[in-house]
Amino acid sequence: MEKKNTFQTIDAVAISIAHLLHDIYSSFLAPILPLLIEKLSISYSSAGLLTVVQRLPSLLNPFVGLIADKISVRYFIIFAPSITAISMSLLGIAPNYAVLVGLLLVMGISATLFHVPAPVMVKRISGDRIGMGMSFFMFAGEAARTIGPLIILGAVSLWGLEGTFRLIPIGLASSAFLFIRIRKIRISDEFKRTDQQISWKVTLQQAMPTFKILAAFTLSRSLMTGALTIFLPVYLSSKGASIWVAGISLATIQLTGAVGTIFSGTISDRVGRKTTLIVTAVASPFLMWAFMMVEGIFIFPLLLIMGLFLLAPTPVMLAAVNELKSEQPAFLNGIYMMINFAINSAAIMLIGFMGDNIGLDLTYKISAVFALTAIPVIIRMKP
Repeated sequence: MEKKNTFQTIDAVAISIAHLLHDIYSSFLAPILPLLIEKLSISYSSAGLLTVVQRLPSLLNPFVGLIADKISVRYFIIFAPSITAISMSLLGIAPNYAVLVGLLLVMGISATLFHVPAPVMVKRISGDRIGMGMSFFMFAGEAARTIGPLIILGAVSLWGLEGTFRLIPIGLASSAFLFIRIRKIRISDEFKRTDQQISWKVTLQQAMPTFKILAAFTLSRSLMTGALTIFLPVYLSSKGASIWVAGISLATIQLTGAVGTIFSGTISDRVGRKTTLIVTAVASPFLMWAFMMVEGIFIFPLLLIMGLFLLAPTPVMLAAVNELKSEQPAFLNGIYMMINFAINSAAIMLIGFMGDNIGLDLTYKISAVFALTAIPVIIRMKP
């Protein structure tokens, strides 16, 4: 008999590896964005729209969540890395902007099918240590965004921008590995109960106070997060940095971001979700402002420190959502993911528009100041 309150380490690692493999490929866009801008002669606004398209299928998250609460969803997680690998590895050979949009849309659907049920699986095998489980899961995702830029830039160096399709077989192999391991993790019985006929409207109404706080917090930090992740290579390239320096900078902030995620969830289990989020809300904007004031190799120490706080809120917020008492956990997770992706996608589009009209330097400064509004938002959160 499986102990529901026991943290199942092997299964947590398996699901985290799935997240790692998937998100390595999904992180290919930002590092090569300067090259795509040059190749296809696109504006910052059009570049920002690419990320919006990539995240557009997140609007389907609640529906995927409702499905995930009723059927076995292991195969979503197993096959998503292959679909994502194929679409993202073909970005370099896209002959025009329309094809680029199509590839990213396919990748977005794949990511949605993966990211909605996966945290529910994590909750199922985390027992009473949900924060730690989410830290495992998010650490893998952020580690992937450290490894991904290095892999895609290495592929570009070896084969050129149009030779990155050679990375597809690795993604196919990863799905084969996941089929062997993850197909054994069963969670559908956890949700197939006779009392699960509760209306999704009631579920949403009960969760709305938490969602309002988390949405406002995400909105407050959205410009800063987008500027320091999606647009960081473009920002540094515009200031004269090489594509490798820009890519390594992105990998650096994602590396310590991964470290921040694995600790923040566990820390929040001990000191509370609210306290952890307040610390990140205070530290991140000031570190971003300091980053804009230095040049050369001095940016790297700041990127290392900044990453610890920039991405740390994610597992904390996921834990807060998955702690809500509900018979429809995947639906609630889908709602949260939809809110998160929608806000951040709109912010990225706004950054591109601002970059075209007032320049990226001023855009970065505005983003840092706006992020300070996260402090009063999270103070309103219940401990």
